[in-house]
Amino acid sequence: MTSTNLKPIKVGLLGVGTVGSGTFRVLERNQEEIRRRAGRSIEISMVAARNVERARSIVGGGVTVVGDPFEVVNHPDIEIVVEVMGGTTLAKDLVMQAIANGKHVVTANKALLAIHGNEVFAAAQAQGVMVAFEGAVAVSIPIIKALREGLSANRIEWVAGIINGTTNFILSEMRDKGLDFGVVLKEAQRLGYAEADPTFDIEGVDAAHKATILSAIAFGIPVQFDKAYVEGIVHLAAADISYAYQLGYRIKLLGITKRTQHGIELRVHPTLIPVKRLLANVEGSMNGIMVKSDAAGITMYYGAGAGSEQTASAVIADLVDVTRLHTADAAQRVPHLAFQPDSMSDTPVLSMGEVVTSYYLRLNVADKAGVLASVTGILAGAGISIDAMLQREADEVGGEGATQTDLIILTHDCVEAKMNDALAQMQALPTVLSPITRIRKEELA
Repeated sequence: MTSTNLKPIKVGLLGVGTVGSGTFRVLERNQEEIRRRAGRSIEISMVAARNVERARSIVGGGVTVVGDPFEVVNHPDIEIVVEVMGGTTLAKDLVMQAIANGKHVVTANKALLAIHGNEVFAAAQAQGVMVAFEGAVAVSIPIIKALREGLSANRIEWVAGIINGTTNFILSEMRDKGLDFGVVLKEAQRLGYAEADPTFDIEGVDAAHKATILSAIAFGIPVQFDKAYVEGIVHLAAADISYAYQLGYRIKLLGITKRTQHGIELRVHPTLIPVKRLLANVEGSMNGIMVKSDAAGITMYYGAGAGSEQTASAVIADLVDVTRLHTADAAQRVPHLAFQPDSMSDTPVLSMGEVVTSYYLRLNVADKAGVLASVTGILAGAGISIDAMLQREADEVGGEGATQTDLIILTHDCVEAKMNDALAQMQALPTVLSPITRIRKEELA
C-alpha cells in the first residue's frame, strides 16, 4: 500500500490552551506539507479541554470535544495522545493510561519527564510505544534531536544553555536599563513575559527540569531532578551586572551539565560568561544552548524558547516522527534517552560541594588599611588563586565621605566546598559589612 492510500493517523489532544491551540492551528495550516513528510495525514480527531465551549470555537465542528481527558486516552480509535496540559499529577495518570492502552505519546511537559520520566519511559518500553518530547526543552530549537541523533557519534563533554526565556528577558532588561530585579520583574509581568506567579521561572526550577532532561540524554543516565542544584535570579543586583560587564562578562541563568572524572555535574544558577561568547549575546526571551563534544567540537543552537506556534513546531515534528515509525519494529526506534535502556549508566550526579568552577565575589568592606590583605590571605590559605580584581573608590560606591566600598574578585577554578569554607571565613571578618555576593563563572571554551 502506498503512503497516499494510508488512512490518516488519529490523534487525541489533551489541552487546548496556548500550546494546544497552536498545535491545532499549525497542523491545519501546513497539513499538506506535513502529509508529504510523514507519508500519511495526521488528524486531530478528539480533544479534551476544561472549557468545552472555548475548545469547540478553536477546533470547529469536525472534531469531538470532551471534558473528561480519560475519554481520549481510552478511545480505541486514538493512536497518538498529545499531552500539553502541564502539571505532574493528572498529566502523569493520563500519560501512563495512554501507554497502558498501547498508544504513543507526544508531550511538551518538562516537569512530568524530569520528575517521573524514568517510570514513563520504562512503561513505554515495556509496551513497545514511543514517548516523544522535543517540545519539553527550548521549544523552537530541536535540541533533543540534536543530542539523541545528530551528535550520536560523539562523547559529549558538557551542555550549557539559556533555557528559560523569562529570566533571560529579565536579565537583559536589568543590564540595559540598570534596574534592580524587582522593578524589571513587574515590567516583565506587565508585558506578558513573566507569569502572574513566576516562581518556577525566577527560582530556576523550570530551567532545572529542562537541564535534567538534557543531562539524561547527553550522558545516558536516568533523569534525576532531585539531584540537580537549583538557584534562581531573585538575589541578583544591578550592581553585579554592571561590575561583571566592566570585567568583560555578562550574567545569564544557565543550565549546566558536565561529565567529569568523578561524576556528572547538574546545576542551574546565575553565571558569568565572557562577553565574546555567542551565548552571552542571547538576549530578551530567546534561548541558546552550547554543546561541547569530542568529535564535533562546540555546536550552538539558538531560537525562541516559548510561544504557541514555536512549541507547536516541536510537538508536530514529534507527531511526524511517531507517524513515520508507527509500524516500525520497536528496536529500530531511537531510544527515549538516546542510549539503549539496557546500556544506561549509573554514573553519579555530584553534589554542588564537589563541583569545580570559578567565581565572582563582591564584598562590601570598610574602607581601611589591611582589608584587602585579610581577604586575599584567606583565599590563598584555601588554595584559591585570584584571576582579576576590581576595587571601587569609596566615594564611587557610597558618595562623598563614604567609609565603605565594594571589592570585586574573580577567582580561578576551585572545588566549591573550598570556596564555601573561604566565604565563611571572609564573612566573619569585622571589616566585611554585609553578606558576600557569590556568582559562579564559566569560560565555556
